[in-house]
Amino acid sequence: MKNRLKVLRAMRNWSQAELGDHLDVSRQAVNAIETGKYDPSLPLAFKMARLFGLRIEEIFDDESDGGQHG
Repeated sequence: MKNRLKVLRAMRNWSQAELGDHLDVSRQAVNAIETGKYDPSLPLAFKMARLFGLRIEEIFDDESDGGQHG
């Protein structure tokens, strides 16, 4: 699943470890999510959305819909 996590993190000048601290996850978990190797749990996705003041859909893009949003 594609996501904007790396961009959002960079906009705040946070390291992966700093973002992990905000989300109560490891730096390795942040890296795995950013690189698309791991999809976060729904509670973690909501936590990310609240942290950045966005909707989950604004952070994550489900590629299975062909990129079309309606």
